[in-house]
Amino acid sequence: MPKKKKYPRESFVSMTELVLPNDTNTLNNLMGGRLMHWMDIVSAIAAQKHSNRIVVTASVDNISFRHPIQLGNVVTLKAKVTRAFSSSIEVRIDVDAEDIPSGKKMESNSAYFTFVAVDQSGRPIDVPEVEPETEEEKAMYEGALRRRQLRLILAGRMKPQEANELRSIFDIKETQA
Repeated sequence: MPKKKKYPRESFVSMTELVLPNDTNTLNNLMGGRLMHWMDIVSAIAAQKHSNRIVVTASVDNISFRHPIQLGNVVTLKAKVTRAFSSSIEVRIDVDAEDIPSGKKMESNSAYFTFVAVDQSGRPIDVPEVEPETEEEKAMYEGALRRRQLRLILAGRMKPQEANELRSIFDIKETQA
């Protein structure tokens, strides 16, 4: 029986937060840990919408802080599924900050989070495939396999020579045993 397919738009989630004093560091900038917490929430909701299952965070790719987010800024986090494998789901999160009184908006962060869908006993369970529609979604979908292989290599769960999608990036030659 073929696996069910879902579109990325079906998993889209937008979350808005106001940066309050309890969210900031001594420079009145949003603490990185608070932002990561919000990113984990919004991406988990997107993964749950895609899988209709409980999901657990499996990995977080690099989160770089391009610009500080200040006290009083409005933070908008947007997440949607980019690709699903057997039980794992990759979600892209984009974070924007806005200083409403000045009208300034900025792109602050983006990252990929990976979740695993689980059953009531906590065992991994199959998830629907992703059917990308737009050119941007297709590009993220295609790149997801490379990102997955890199994650597996960094976690020690895959040997670099087994990562066929990464061969051209790292100039990995086939070796004979």
